[in-house]
Amino acid sequence: MKRFFVLLAAVTLLHGAAVAQQKKPVAKKPAGKPATAMPAARLAAGKTVYTQNCLTCHMADGGGVEGMNPPLSKTTWVLGDKTRLVGVVLNGLQDQDIDGEPYRNVMPAQNQLTDQQIADVLTYVRNSFGNKASAVTPAEVKAARAANKK
Repeated sequence: MKRFFVLLAAVTLLHGAAVAQQKKPVAKKPAGKPATAMPAARLAAGKTVYTQNCLTCHMADGGGVEGMNPPLSKTTWVLGDKTRLVGVVLNGLQDQDIDGEPYRNVMPAQNQLTDQQIADVLTYVRNSFGNKASAVTPAEVKAARAANKK
């Protein structure tokens, strides 16, 4: 009888070890979207604003028109200081060299656009045409607009 209990204990231990080995490891949760991923809705809204207000001069590919309208792809003006970029939209731009190239067409101020529209279009531009940069927020636009009024 003693042998029976020893054998039963051994079988129970072996069975428990086999069951433990069969358990599948818990899958790790995906890390989620990278911090640089832009919400599709923001990009779509920005593209709409771009199509309505910017495409005529800066072209569908963001390439601009040589000597007239600067490109929006991979320039320090687009990828650099967001406050300066917001200022261009709010105040317009004229006779300004962009990355050492002269552009002589006048960009009219687009200050009729809402803070959200400006944030969306600049986020779209900063993440299209080969660009990868942080989003522009409506709060940043609002602050730049307020500083403009002083």
